[in-house]
Amino acid sequence: MTHIAFSFCFGTIFGSFLNAVIYRLPNGIGLFLPRSFCPSCKKKILWYENIPLLSFFLLRGRCSNCKFSIPKSYPLVETLSGLVAIILWPKVFSFQKILDFSFYFSIYCVFLSHFLIDIKHKILPNALNLYLAIIFFTFSLVFKSWNHWLYGMLIGALFPLSVTWLFYLAKKKEGLGMGDIKLFGILGIYLGPMGIIHNIFLSCLTGSIFGFMLILLKKLKKESEMPFGPFIILVATFQIFFPDFFNKFLKIF
Repeated sequence: MTHIAFSFCFGTIFGSFLNAVIYRLPNGIGLFLPRSFCPSCKKKILWYENIPLLSFFLLRGRCSNCKFSIPKSYPLVETLSGLVAIILWPKVFSFQKILDFSFYFSIYCVFLSHFLIDIKHKILPNALNLYLAIIFFTFSLVFKSWNHWLYGMLIGALFPLSVTWLFYLAKKKEGLGMGDIKLFGILGIYLGPMGIIHNIFLSCLTGSIFGFMLILLKKLKKESEMPFGPFIILVATFQIFFPDFFNKFLKIF
């Protein structure tokens, strides 16, 4: 029970930081300075008002000064991060187990931040892509062959770029954003050639189905742009965190 409580608290603390990342990066605000503040009245948030989960409930989800409603996504991100930390937390400590936890929890942090930022702002920040690239490249240099990460990266970046360029020539409209293309290339470093091909195909398929359903339900216009990063991340999540399930799905599919 002790390791569950500790890992959950650890995760919620990182979840609180992720909330700052998700708000600050798209708005061009430094991650560490200035201090946390209310986005409405700009009042500095005191330390006891910034305790993960607890402060949200004690403040009843509102700023203590202007009563601005704190987004419900804040406690959800903190709770989810705590639960993910419990799942990934090593039951027996060793240097290798700590490295494994750091690797997979870092991927989760980037994926969640990318997911929520892209939904709200339709961008995939370069800072997060760069951080993910460093993680994957370091891992691949040690555990993967050079042709695995190099070919995966080239296919992941060049194939979507080529399709986007052809689409632009034909329609005079941008297909995929550069953030999506960069993310494909970065994922290719870890997933390799076949892995990134699977991701490109399945993310395009799921994105098309979801977009078509929204159009049918009149929640999305045909000419409207829809963030594509969440579909890339959704498929990659299954590939990285649930590889056995993903491989079984491929056999059925």
